[in-house]
Amino acid sequence: MAQHITSDNFEALCNTGKPLVLDFWATWCGPCRRMAPVIEELAEEYDGRAIIGKCDIEEDEKLPMRYSVRNIPTILFIKDGAVVDKQIGACPKATLQQKLDALL
Repeated sequence: MAQHITSDNFEALCNTGKPLVLDFWATWCGPCRRMAPVIEELAEEYDGRAIIGKCDIEEDEKLPMRYSVRNIPTILFIKDGAVVDKQIGACPKATLQQKLDALL
């Protein structure tokens, strides 16, 4: 299951040494809802190798502001605390897998 990520737990998750995939989303966003099952599948498939999480932009405004998220879904790929790749908008699962595999 994808982790619930907020500005409160973000730094600790970045310091685990594992790549972090962070999906910025909202309940009212159609493309976000289409991506939700894909994010959950990635969380199961990469369990133990990467951290896959979601940040609801309605619940936490600080984290989206920190990364200048203006469109959702926005999916950030973070390694060692730095954004190394991102995906804006809905996409196929294979696209996210390719980006995540490059971090492992």
